[in-house]
Amino acid sequence: MKLLGSPTSPYVRRIRLLLGDTPYEFTILDIYGPDRDVLRAHNPALKVPMLIDDDFGVYDSRVIARYLAAKLGLEPLSWAQENQLTLIDAVNDSGVTLALSKRSGIDLDQDAMFHDLQRERIRLSIDALSAQAAEGAFDSWHYPSICLYCMVDWMELRGLFDFTEHQPLLAMRERHANRPLIAETDPRNAG
Repeated sequence: MKLLGSPTSPYVRRIRLLLGDTPYEFTILDIYGPDRDVLRAHNPALKVPMLIDDDFGVYDSRVIARYLAAKLGLEPLSWAQENQLTLIDAVNDSGVTLALSKRSGIDLDQDAMFHDLQRERIRLSIDALSAQAAEGAFDSWHYPSICLYCMVDWMELRGLFDFTEHQPLLAMRERHANRPLIAETDPRNAG
């Protein structure tokens, strides 16, 4: 198996953590630079990560996780966990939108409905995830916990959200900080 993606992406990191000690090749792509053509050639959705297993390509982290669960015999997600992933992905998607807007020189502090909607989605989703974390939903290390860990760490790294009022999420991240591959996949070390 071959995983293509950016080591700074929370979506790529979650798949790397899910793969654990499963043998695979990781191909680092600069998706906004010279490797964009590689991404275009393999994934018409222009998303990372991208998994290639033999000649079969899987285009999205959520679908890759389902594919790997079936291939590796991992426990399937419950409907509650699927809903958790929807919230986590909503935060990640809106976070990426804000980060790309900032990178594009757009003033995020202006009163613009588009960015206000992204911040509202982030706030409401994080409130719900924090409440679930307080109830122990992410105490075990499973795919939703992996995704939440990657999201919290990435949002904080990018300065996109202040988690001070969401101690259950910070405690979850601290609890899992020494798991295998966490340090190796840390986006702070990508550069």
